Amino acid sequence: MNIWIDADACPKVIREVIVRAAERTGLTFTFVANHVIPLPRRNNLHFMQVQAGFDIADNEIVRRVEAGDLVITSDIPLASEVLEKQAMALSPRGELFTQDNIRSRLNIRDFMETMRASGVQTGGPAALSQTDRREFASHFDRILARHAARQPTNRD
Repeated sequence: MNIWIDADACPKVIREVIVRAAERTGLTFTFVANHVIPLPRRNNLHFMQVQAGFDIADNEIVRRVEAGDLVITSDIPLASEVLEKQAMALSPRGELFTQDNIRSRLNIRDFMETMRASGVQTGGPAALSQTDRREFASHFDRILARHAARQPTNRD
């Protein structure tokens, strides 16, 4: 399993949780963004800088993600495309996107976009709360633990 991070909008506190998980698990983590993201030097931590532009980072993630991978993103359309490729998608707020909830999330996103386009001030998302951080860490740890449990062990 590879872990892909839509890093342009990934909060720093979530990035720190991800880096600690990379150190603990040894899995490959790739941060994709159109601007430099500072990361510690680790063999399993990678940074991929893409050109600036609408959905460039998202498209790169979709192009590279494989079934069974995990993508961390708050971008609902990206999460939908990831699910179509049989990968998992988790938001920095701890929401695990699934085939059961992605359609309603896309509908809400499209509705809010229509409202904004018509001039309605919708505000932005709420600040990341302690509960959001705990939810993310909890879901993330469960995904990593399930992956580890499926790996063969080296027993003599």
